[in-house]
Amino acid sequence: MSEDEQLQTPGRAIVLFDGHCHFCSGSVRFILKRDAAGRFAFAPLQSSVARQLLQSRDGDQKQLDSLVLDSLVLIEDGRCWTRSTAALGIVRRLSGLWPLLSVLAIVPRPLRDFGYDLFARNRYRWFGRHEACFIPSERDKERFLS
Repeated sequence: MSEDEQLQTPGRAIVLFDGHCHFCSGSVRFILKRDAAGRFAFAPLQSSVARQLLQSRDGDQKQLDSLVLDSLVLIEDGRCWTRSTAALGIVRRLSGLWPLLSVLAIVPRPLRDFGYDLFARNRYRWFGRHEACFIPSERDKERFLS
């Protein structure tokens, strides 16, 4: 399946994550284990694929640069969600009890995003940083856009 076909597959969502962040890479592994249906595809925010996807959303360059540093992005059905809304959109589609966390959507977005931003600013200090982007296992490689 070509990359264009992957991006246009109905029902498939794309998660853009910080490929240098230990916590973010761990979160991708967490999602992979709980997404047996293969609903999610992934790309590091530092990749050219992510840059193309974000630029196609008509964002200005300053906003794109901010996303690369500080946000989780979920793209699905032509829509783009960031920060806490992206995280809630992801857990809603996981197996097990994780979708129950969707109840946090009742918390006003500015308050959720405040907590998200506080965590994002400190994630390297708390969890560390990779020098190179996350590399998926051979088994999961087809889920990553290059």
